[in-house]
Amino acid sequence: MIRKYIIGVVALLATLVLPALAIDHKGITSDQLDKNSFTLMQNGKPTPILMDVTDERGISIAVENLAEDFRRVGGTRAEVLATPRVSRFVLIGSLQSRYIRQLIKDQKLDVSILKGKSEQYLITTVNRPFANVDEVLVVVGSDRRGAIYGTYELSEQIGVSPWYWWADVPVVRQQNLAIERGNYTAGEPAVKYRGLFLNDEAPCLTNWVKHAFGTNYGGHEFYSKVCELILRLRGNFLWPAMWCWTFYDDDPLNSKVADEMGVVVSTSHHEPMARNHQEWSRHRKEYGEWNYATNQKVIDKFFAEGIRRMKGTEDVVTIGMRGDGDGPMSEDADIKLLERIIKNQRSIIADETGRPAKETPQVWALYKEVQDYYDKGLRVPDDVIMLLADDNWGNVRRLPNAEERKHPGGWGMYYHVDYVGTPRNSKWLNVTPIQNMWEQLSLTYEYGVDKLWVLNVGDLKPMEYPISLFMDMAWNPMHYTAESLLKHPHAFCTQLFGEVQADEAARILNLYSKYNGRVTGEMLDAITYNLETGEWKQVRDEYICLEAEALRQYNTLASEYKDAYKQIILFPVQAMANLYDMYYSQAMNHKLYKVGNPECNYWADRVEQTFKRDADLAYDYNNVMSGGKWKHMMSQKHIGYKTWNDNFPADTLPEIYRIMEDKTEQEGGYIFCERDGVVSIEAEHFFVKQETEDAKWTIIPYMGRTLSGITLMPRLSKTDGTSLTYRMKLPTDVKQVKVHVIVKSTLAFSRPEGHRYMVAMDGGEAKEINFNHNLNEKKENIYSVFYPTVGRRVVEKKVTFNLMSQVDGIHTLTVKPLDPGIVFEKIVVDCGGYQPSYLFMNESPLKRQIK
Repeated sequence: MIRKYIIGVVALLATLVLPALAIDHKGITSDQLDKNSFTLMQNGKPTPILMDVTDERGISIAVENLAEDFRRVGGTRAEVLATPRVSRFVLIGSLQSRYIRQLIKDQKLDVSILKGKSEQYLITTVNRPFANVDEVLVVVGSDRRGAIYGTYELSEQIGVSPWYWWADVPVVRQQNLAIERGNYTAGEPAVKYRGLFLNDEAPCLTNWVKHAFGTNYGGHEFYSKVCELILRLRGNFLWPAMWCWTFYDDDPLNSKVADEMGVVVSTSHHEPMARNHQEWSRHRKEYGEWNYATNQKVIDKFFAEGIRRMKGTEDVVTIGMRGDGDGPMSEDADIKLLERIIKNQRSIIADETGRPAKETPQVWALYKEVQDYYDKGLRVPDDVIMLLADDNWGNVRRLPNAEERKHPGGWGMYYHVDYVGTPRNSKWLNVTPIQNMWEQLSLTYEYGVDKLWVLNVGDLKPMEYPISLFMDMAWNPMHYTAESLLKHPHAFCTQLFGEVQADEAARILNLYSKYNGRVTGEMLDAITYNLETGEWKQVRDEYICLEAEALRQYNTLASEYKDAYKQIILFPVQAMANLYDMYYSQAMNHKLYKVGNPECNYWADRVEQTFKRDADLAYDYNNVMSGGKWKHMMSQKHIGYKTWNDNFPADTLPEIYRIMEDKTEQEGGYIFCERDGVVSIEAEHFFVKQETEDAKWTIIPYMGRTLSGITLMPRLSKTDGTSLTYRMKLPTDVKQVKVHVIVKSTLAFSRPEGHRYMVAMDGGEAKEINFNHNLNEKKENIYSVFYPTVGRRVVEKKVTFNLMSQVDGIHTLTVKPLDPGIVFEKIVVDCGGYQPSYLFMNESPLKRQIK
């Protein structure tokens, strides 16, 4: 039941792990529970919750959510009290709560661990806290967020995942819950501001919000869900979506709700002074050019309105300026202009707030070309946070040196798991390997970057796991080592799917994150991997295998877990496995078409099938999974990019080729080439066939170990005048070959002494093969020949030929059946390089002659 790794504080500040909540499915009594623990729920009835109604609004919201979480677990909502009118309850509050202050004054609650701390909580029990009260479980925070985190810690411990709403994680129903008495805390966060950036929100998030909330923008009902998730993950910071929406202007309640809940809002790297870019874009005709050198008066007024609007909140003000639409402000770094901009912005902040500018938190984002300004000597006041950035792909561009780390305002990191830009957009699926994020973020922290971490998560879904990893690392970046890192996905999967399923789910999650990190779905194409060396097939098969394993686990889950599993694991595995299958099929189609092999048509069909399946998988995600709750969320186009900003209207079927043939006239014509000392031929790929009016060669698709079988039908027909001829190009220095003929393990049903076929090379003397004369149940054969052979379903015979010299190196091999019912499956010509193979290796046609 442990949801996070918690440090417990006991005498002398020794450490322990927060114990699992005591759970009993049989209904033990409260007296039994109370011996060593504090009862939170008995027979489905939760212990009431008390808070000071004058305490912070954000704490009240968290308490209401906790009360509802008890309903999710046990079926009954916890009662929220305004006064201590029962004998046992949970008391939640900040150090400003009148009840907490009373306990401290009466020396019944020691909160020394919280003194001078930020966002820290203490969970403990107090006996006889007030008159007529026996015992309380106290959740006290050093400040409002400390109390909020402690409240949500209880939610998580009783079995409500932070992802209960955003990923439909089921809540395990319980009737009895208790927590061992002790003192518990998670300590202080290592990074001051820890949060998310909703970005690139069209079309998925925008259309989903319209569907889910009925608004054309992210309103306060939507953002309350986002803020709740951030707080349950022990974050505190948000850059709102800004492509099409304006957080402050679309819904004036957005800012109020976020501030009340306890989330610090800021604006993105290119949106200065608490203004959203769309606020300018929508009034461009009125405002004029976004150019400070030519339009300073209007822009300064725009800035002032933004500061006036956010005054009184904890919001962090982004300063500096980029060009219109998140582009460079100028071709070269105009340091003097940017210095003037920042100086004027600081004056506006002071004027509008009535306080020195340094008392309003500020951040300067060194994103892309803005870093050039810093590298060329531009400096900002000491109190400003310096926000560095990764390369948009998860690799940090720059970290402060020893002297720079002395900057009083501190350093931050803007990190991406979603990106719109070169070489291709990455918006569709999570493509961040667990190891890469851990390595780069722990590196970031080691270099003193601990003031602000913000993660670009795009539409938020489907980035659930990297969000959790990022938030946990922001709280304690050094908790995991390279050796212990995989404990994190295991703990994540334990919380979502239960202990029994955690090992396998975590293994698949780790592998799909690794595989997806090789190349994004948007960058993948038919030439990404080497087809000739077998690399393409290897990576395609890895995904297909992983998909099978994920689907196998999905089928073992109880029904209530399936939607969550599909979101976190099954869909991303299936979607990328299918994409790999599609591009591998395209590569095969192009290769075979180039050599004139009509088998290219099979692979063309497969491209079309997998392309359609991609849409089918998205349809299921959008419309079937979770009852259609996430409609539109998986509508990001990802097939058809040629440049990063292609504006193609929808996913585009990859280019495929077909060979149009009249099957009655164009059968045969295959010529094969030696490869690594071997020619491996599917029996149906003959150069020419001979048949009679009464006996026709018939292909049996999927017969045998590889492609098919070929036999004469009807089987009562005579075989006279029938044959199959194969043509191949061999090196001129090959003088002798060993031919392996593989046929189905047909028994001697017609000729008891065995069925026969003839084999000849280059029209020379034919050699007769009796392949089943001993394939019977006679005492001397039954265990040594019969059972081993029929169990493997084929009979392999070998015959050696000396080659006659051919000027062009082209040789012909002919097989002639002498008895009915012989099914040929494979021909292997060993020129000295054949290694035993259960599937007799893969064929390699040189070309197909079309008649």
